[in-house]
Amino acid sequence: MSPRLSKTLSRFPIHIVLIGMGLLWLTPSVGLLISSIRPPDAVNQTGWWTVLPRLFDTSQYTLRNYQEILGAQGMALAFRNSLLITIPSTIIPIAIAAFAAYAFAWMEFPGRQVLFVIVVGLLVVPLQMTLIPLLRAYNRLGLSGTFVGIWLAHTGYGLPFAVYLLRNFFGSLPRDLFESAYLDGASEFTAFFRLALPLSVPALASLAIFQFLWVWNDLLVALIYLGGTEQVAPLTLKLSSLVNSLGQNWHLLTAAAFISMALPLVVFFSLQRYFVRGILAGSVKG
Repeated sequence: MSPRLSKTLSRFPIHIVLIGMGLLWLTPSVGLLISSIRPPDAVNQTGWWTVLPRLFDTSQYTLRNYQEILGAQGMALAFRNSLLITIPSTIIPIAIAAFAAYAFAWMEFPGRQVLFVIVVGLLVVPLQMTLIPLLRAYNRLGLSGTFVGIWLAHTGYGLPFAVYLLRNFFGSLPRDLFESAYLDGASEFTAFFRLALPLSVPALASLAIFQFLWVWNDLLVALIYLGGTEQVAPLTLKLSSLVNSLGQNWHLLTAAAFISMALPLVVFFSLQRYFVRGILAGSVKG
C-alpha cells in the first residue's frame, strides 16, 4: 500500500465524522426551507420530512407564503430597514476601530497601555446596563427611533471587541516592515493605508462577519432604541410580531425566517476563507 493511499485511508473516519456533523447542522436549515414553500394546511398537518419521498414533485410546493410575507406583511420594508441599519453599523465601527487599533499597536503616546486596558475592560460591561441611560439621552437629543441613533448604539457596543481584535493583529505584523517604510519617508497615514490595512484583510473580514451577524440578528437594541415604529422596524422586530399568542400563522414565520437568514449566509460564505485566519489574528507572533 502506497504512503499516500495509507494516509488517505487513515483520514477517512475523520472525513466521515465531519460530513456527518455538517449534515446534522444543515438539517434545520433544510427543514426550514422546505416548510417555507409548503402550503399552510400541509405545514399544520405533517412534518417537513414527509416530502422527502416525493422531494422533486413540484405540486407539493408553493410560493404563497413568500408572496404574503413580502406583500401584505411588510417584510420587504423590514428587509430594507435591516440593510439600512446593518451596513452602516458594520462599516462605522470597523473604520474607527482600525484607526484606534493601529495607534495602540504602533504609535507611542502617553497612557497608551492604560487606555487599551480600559477598552478591553469595556468588553465585560453588560450591555443591559447602558440601555436606560442611553435611551434617556436619546430622548433628549431626538435620536430615539432614528437610524442615526441605532448606528451610534451599535458602533459603541461593537468598538471594544473590534479594537481588541484588530490591535492584536496589527501588533503581530512584522516590525521591520514598518521601520523600513518609516526610513523611506512614509508617514503614519501612509503606513496605515499602504501596509497595515492590506495585510489585515483576514482580520477585517472576520470582524465584518461578527459585526454584521450580530447587528442583523439583534432584537434587544432595535426594540429599545427604535421602538415599534413601522417605518424603521428591522426584520427581527417584524419576525417577533408574526406569530400571535394562539400560535396561528406560524407557517409564515418559516418563510420570514428563511428570508432573514439568507443574507447572513451569503455574507458568511463569501468571507469564510478569511474567517479562520481572522479568528487566529495575533494568537501567534513572528
